Amino acid sequence: MNKRILVTGGAGFIGSHLCEKLLSDGNEVICLDNFFTGNKQNVLHLISNPYFELVRHDVTIPYFVEVDEIYNLACPASPIHYQLDAIQTIKTSIMGAINMLGLAKRTKAKILQASTSEVYGDPIIHPQHESYWGNVNPIGIRSCYDEGKRCAETLFMDYHRMNSVDIRIVRIFNTYGPHMHPNDGRVVSNFIVQALRNEDITIYGSGNQTRSFQYVDDLVEGMIKMMNLDNFIGPVNIGNPDEFSMLELANKIIHLTNSQSHIVFMPLPMDDPKQRQPDISLAKDKLKWEPSIDLDSGLVKTIQYFKSIIF
Repeated sequence: MNKRILVTGGAGFIGSHLCEKLLSDGNEVICLDNFFTGNKQNVLHLISNPYFELVRHDVTIPYFVEVDEIYNLACPASPIHYQLDAIQTIKTSIMGAINMLGLAKRTKAKILQASTSEVYGDPIIHPQHESYWGNVNPIGIRSCYDEGKRCAETLFMDYHRMNSVDIRIVRIFNTYGPHMHPNDGRVVSNFIVQALRNEDITIYGSGNQTRSFQYVDDLVEGMIKMMNLDNFIGPVNIGNPDEFSMLELANKIIHLTNSQSHIVFMPLPMDDPKQRQPDISLAKDKLKWEPSIDLDSGLVKTIQYFKSIIF
């Protein structure tokens, strides 16, 4: 039976890919976005679908609708955007969670929280598994996002324990792909845009800090598997365990774009994690999920997208 599904932050980078996949699976999708970082262009190709509905709305304000499932993705996710209005960021995470959990409670809908690897902060264990409580600065410039997402997880667990709301929590690790914002300050989009323009590629710190990058299609598959699995609420890490240094990533992108760019080094921002790598053994065991798209293949698709919007 087709489901009626609400996706908050549905016009954003990840949300737009999720909306597209849910529609292609035969569902009715309501895409909710206030367009702070979301972009109508990301879902323009879906507007003509009679089973797709686009609504301008801010999740800090209650929203009333009858749905079967809710994917709660609403929140700016790049440091440039979430630090722009730190108070609004933390309100989006906390008030948004309260409002969507209230909706799920009333409609008896299943609800999935898009949490983040940022709940682990600057980790002192490597790789990070779900039982790790994290190493987060509660008063730093990234805290509005990190602590907002941590509090949202708390709210999800408490609504589940106190009100039997049918929740899911996924912790998303670095994700890239088409529909990324060209000016979001994230490393993949930064490097690609700089390389395509033959500008200097800026690496913060020594370039030896590492990240693990997953292509957006792998993430969407993991989220849908999580929503469809009963008797498992998570949290569960969804990410690619292949680890690359910033220098390796920059050199890959220079090679794939045939760029004339040179690498320059800048000071490392406050609280920037040195390492980030998911332990995905729980996702493999419970969801029968692991990423299938390697970094080179994903970067080629992402570079093609950025070429189309820059030139």
